[in-house]
Amino acid sequence: MSFRRRTLAAALALVATTGLFASSPGTRAAAPPPSMPEKLPPLREQDRVRQEWLKLRLERVLPGLMREHGVHMWLVVNREYAEDPVFFPLVSPSVMAARRRTILVFFDRGEEKGVERLALGGGSNGGLYEVYRDPALESRELWGQGQWALLRKLVEERQPKNIAINVSHGHAFSDGITAGEKEQLEQALGPWKDRLVRAEELPLRYIEARLPEMEPAWVLMQRTVHALIARAFSREVITPGVTTTEDVVWWLRQSVNDLGYGEWFPPSVSVQRAGRGADAPIAPREAVVIQPGDHLHTDFGIHAMGLATDTQHVGYVLKPGETEAPAGLQQALRRSNRLQDLVMERMRPGRTGNEVLADALAAMKAEGIEGTVYCHPIGDHGHGAGPLIGLWDRQEGVPVRGDVKLRASTWFSIELQATTPVPEWGGQPLRSAQEEDAILGADGHMRWALGRQEKYHLVR
Repeated sequence: MSFRRRTLAAALALVATTGLFASSPGTRAAAPPPSMPEKLPPLREQDRVRQEWLKLRLERVLPGLMREHGVHMWLVVNREYAEDPVFFPLVSPSVMAARRRTILVFFDRGEEKGVERLALGGGSNGGLYEVYRDPALESRELWGQGQWALLRKLVEERQPKNIAINVSHGHAFSDGITAGEKEQLEQALGPWKDRLVRAEELPLRYIEARLPEMEPAWVLMQRTVHALIARAFSREVITPGVTTTEDVVWWLRQSVNDLGYGEWFPPSVSVQRAGRGADAPIAPREAVVIQPGDHLHTDFGIHAMGLATDTQHVGYVLKPGETEAPAGLQQALRRSNRLQDLVMERMRPGRTGNEVLADALAAMKAEGIEGTVYCHPIGDHGHGAGPLIGLWDRQEGVPVRGDVKLRASTWFSIELQATTPVPEWGGQPLRSAQEEDAILGADGHMRWALGRQEKYHLVR
């Protein structure tokens, strides 16, 4: 069975049973997290799958975006180790850097002929680009300087109505051309310089767009994350009174490394306990010895196959005689689950991130929940391209990045926290922070990619 079929079958198998993770708000629970993490396919197979994703992105996604945003010619200009953020999503997974200077050119020849893809410098990326060369021009100067003359020739041949480059004040993903390259480009274009326009939305939306073919691999990664957290928040890793939060952090990091995955940020593990309130930092700088009665929290994200995950789960260390977390803690978790529902119900294509935020916060207050919302896109990057739905310190809305509209076929990390008084702790507030990855599907509806946490991981 192929990797795609194997991983898709594993993902679909989740819908039939009940357990710790619910498949989506308002639906019955799905399977409990696996006790063992999922293995990645061999590296060669990973490369093959990612190359197919690239082909589909270039053929299925890019042409429509260029026409939507009125771009006739798009230039992505890169130098080795100073690559544009959109460079890597546009080239083969085995390309580790631009070669000296690599200029990718996309020219829309119309619906019938399609978008021409040209590479000045570098290779054909498995036949997905035409390598555009003129040895007479390229040999005139060293270190790729002759490519400017080559680009001028290409532009004069194709006579583009406009030439889009990646310059933006508000979006890092759309601000990829360096100052030096922009100066040389303008000089090389001569009179064609007047046709330069900013391509703010094009790179942002290209990076943001997700393919359904990517989902099985992403689900596999999240099953691995859930499995590792379940093991980390158990007696396999934690001995109360002995193990520190830093010990758990390093167990997670070593496990990720041993499995062949990568990290996109170092995980954190923190403690809240009676007498150590909700103002305790989520990522403490000092190691804390984990004790019975502690509320545990982790923020954990991995990277593999060019994709990222981002997850926050909670655990509880049972005291002698306890079999479950105290009722007050369970109520706190239910409140953060309810806040997840309120946010996801309001995430629809065409709404801006700031509109979703304001609506969700109003609904949260109407239900008497105290909390904050700070969701973000995810995909090629952990903090991905697309609309922000709040920041932890910007609950009034986020200028520019929060004004971007949600689109179908995108992924989000539903990140938030609800603060709830715990009767068993004398009314002390508990901060229940949760994060789970979700999909805004092609049908315009939100759904969990794998599931969400509705019961505590218990250290028995």
